[in-house]
Amino acid sequence: MLASSLSATSAELRNEQVQKVDQFLQQFMVSDQAVMDLSLRFRREMDKGLCRDTNPTAAVKMLPTFVRSTPDGTEQGEFLSLDLGGSNFRVLLVRVKADGEQKVEMENKIYAIPEHIMRGCGSGSVLLSWTKGFKLSGVEGKDVVSLLRAAIKKRGDFDIDVVAVVNDTVGTMMTCGYEDQYCEIGLIVGTGTNACYMEQMRNLDLLDGDEGRMCVNTEWGAFGDDGALEDIRTNIDQEIDSGSLNPGKQLFEKMVSGMYQGELVRLILVKMARQRQLFQGRTTPELLTTGHFSTSYIFTIDSDKEAESLASAEKVLRGLGLEPSLEDCICTRRVCQIVSTRAARLCAATLVAILRQIRDNKAAEKLRTTIGVDGSVYKNHPEFSRRLNKLVRRLVPDCDVRFLQSQDGSGKGAAMVTAVAHRLAAQQRERKLLLDTLRLSREQLLEVKRRMTEEMMRGLAKQTHEQTSVKMLPAFVRHTPDGTENGDYLTLDLGGSSFRVLLVRLRSGGHHKVEMHQKIYSVPQETMQGTGEELFDHIVQCIADFLEYMGMSGASLPLAFAFSFPCHQNKLDEGILLKWTKGFKASGCEGKDVVTLLKEAVRRRGEFGLSFVAVVNDTVGTMMTCGYEDPKCEVGLIVGTGTNACYMEEMHNIEVVEGNDGQMCVNVEWGAFGDNGELDDFRTQFDRAVDEGSNYPGKQSYEKMISGMYLGEIVRNVLLDYTQRGLLFRGKMSERLKTRGIFATKFLAQIESDRLAMRQVRSILQHLGLTGSTCDDSVLVKEVCSVVARRAAQLCGAGLAAVVDKMRQNRNLNQLSVTVGVDGTLYKTHPHFASIMQETLQDLAPQCRVTFLKSEDGSGKGAALITAVASRNKS
Repeated sequence: MLASSLSATSAELRNEQVQKVDQFLQQFMVSDQAVMDLSLRFRREMDKGLCRDTNPTAAVKMLPTFVRSTPDGTEQGEFLSLDLGGSNFRVLLVRVKADGEQKVEMENKIYAIPEHIMRGCGSGSVLLSWTKGFKLSGVEGKDVVSLLRAAIKKRGDFDIDVVAVVNDTVGTMMTCGYEDQYCEIGLIVGTGTNACYMEQMRNLDLLDGDEGRMCVNTEWGAFGDDGALEDIRTNIDQEIDSGSLNPGKQLFEKMVSGMYQGELVRLILVKMARQRQLFQGRTTPELLTTGHFSTSYIFTIDSDKEAESLASAEKVLRGLGLEPSLEDCICTRRVCQIVSTRAARLCAATLVAILRQIRDNKAAEKLRTTIGVDGSVYKNHPEFSRRLNKLVRRLVPDCDVRFLQSQDGSGKGAAMVTAVAHRLAAQQRERKLLLDTLRLSREQLLEVKRRMTEEMMRGLAKQTHEQTSVKMLPAFVRHTPDGTENGDYLTLDLGGSSFRVLLVRLRSGGHHKVEMHQKIYSVPQETMQGTGEELFDHIVQCIADFLEYMGMSGASLPLAFAFSFPCHQNKLDEGILLKWTKGFKASGCEGKDVVTLLKEAVRRRGEFGLSFVAVVNDTVGTMMTCGYEDPKCEVGLIVGTGTNACYMEEMHNIEVVEGNDGQMCVNVEWGAFGDNGELDDFRTQFDRAVDEGSNYPGKQSYEKMISGMYLGEIVRNVLLDYTQRGLLFRGKMSERLKTRGIFATKFLAQIESDRLAMRQVRSILQHLGLTGSTCDDSVLVKEVCSVVARRAAQLCGAGLAAVVDKMRQNRNLNQLSVTVGVDGTLYKTHPHFASIMQETLQDLAPQCRVTFLKSEDGSGKGAALITAVASRNKS
């Protein structure tokens, strides 16, 4: 044989023949720069296919497959697969097991399709056009699932639910996804070529919804049908196309796939022979016959083992009736290399575009992903797969890419799609049952409003005041601001481990003017938990420092004390501390008047005098701050770390205070609503878990369903339950997720505020130690956050509806117009809380027209305004 005569001394001969072919096939050479340019073009084509407006004219159709998830390893059950793609078809029974270890067992039987049926009459997925020799009438444009169901029903002796219609590319991705959870791309390079990948729903303009992912079948074989590849296509590509069954269609596929590679080589050999560069200018009938150079010949000729590849070339050429020389064999080998290499490089260009799309979707610095691959060219031609893998990895160094060969992608993959659909449906049903306990109907919200109203009435009545959960504490604020307030006021704002001293200057006139100066001081831990005398001496020392800082040492000013701890008031300038919270444990204070304790500390210091005018709750301060801007503001609302409301109540309804004329602000203290069981039938297992783990079990029931201190904990408990049931994180628990308080409520606002929320969710889950969480997990976490936040906003709206409707009824009005002053981080930072709360309020109190006004510094500025109003009324 000629190949055996090749020796090391023939390097010059080899190089000469290689250069001859390279020169002849210069147009087939695709540089790295051309590959990257092609990749950018394909990325633009992908964008056109994904966009609703440009999809109809796009060559790359980017078809949604409605496959929303890849396997997670928990799939199980028996599934029937029907694999139809040629003159034979298979029926498979696929058993998927997940007991301890993943396992798939398959049995199948192959059936032939007679010619008369393939071309006869056809008696989910709409068939666009027949290929592969099928020409049944009455089927194109029809839903093949409906046709199959009709045939099953017509037969009548068995019943099968058709769950999924699966493309072989998707089947490949799903088969490999069962073995490797990072697999999110499917690639076929065989008789045809195609790719699919998991795309973000927000980018799929063709479908409604923007959360989660869906597999997109790119149908990239048609890339170039609109002229995008004209500068790359050669005259030989054009000849292949004109002689095909579908001229002008599937142009990319005709440059890459196994159906055409052999034919490309044959045409090149014919052209070179006719130009007397091969076979001494001779051709044979076999060489001139379309299809006589099989792509499988390339697999053996294009080999890194030179002697074997040249022997294969000689054998093939002799089979075509030729008498090849050694030079002819070397040239044929080189032609096969160039055709195959071009196909691999073109395929790499489009794969790189998909990898960059996924990486950008995830905003990942380094993407780790797996490509599931099937097809005779990739599997049977080692040099093709080696070139493709190597080039892809070189062109996207920021992607850690693994190529995984599929085993029976069309049969097993179809079963996996069905298994995943079954798993998702079962898990969705179970999740819905759990989340439905956190969803409130309109009837339930109306009942919450009714019960809140009832408890408010009981709190106002002297006879039932002590027994009610809603204490309705008189604030001894009799008026809201009218704009004539004037003067300088000192405000002390104590509500945590740091506190503020403020000088608030109010100036009346045409434009209300408020000027504020403040300084923040810390309360050391030992002072918070020392004696009351030490605590109040520290506070007075800070007041002295502030007056010196402002150049007002020795001044005597009216002082408002914004004191955000539970207090009982009998008058405006008195506040009996009921109990310390927020880490304070200073002895000798509970049951005492905090104003008296502060006065004694001022007297001990002896440097300045203060006129103590008011002890102020932050909710009342919020109402007064907004009332300074809007005279209609008669309600205050806090939705932050805690929650509370206040409003202007008629004096004749406040039985615990003497006098019937005028109005007084009532501090509802609605956080404790439900402490007597009023909300038991609305509380869930998650609410009970949060309550039991709190510092005050059985207390502040309503607040624990609404406020920022607890919403993150409710979400965490739902996620724990989901995970224990195997509905989330593949059932793998994170130790950090078991930590109470780890899921901060601020995460809810972050998760729901960003349109690219899945990125936000993933970073939060990683913070929780869930580094292996999937996109599906992110969607579920966002859904939990949304449901929990929605319920909180609706409950808050129901409570507020009770307040404003009571005000309307107090005044015998058919329609009440009122403004609510609002403060609190949850209300201000959560993107949907305010709108949901307002919608609920409007629905439950239709006779009240409510305007909302955000407060700025209710505890500081508001306290000063209360003092100013009290001073104005006194004078």
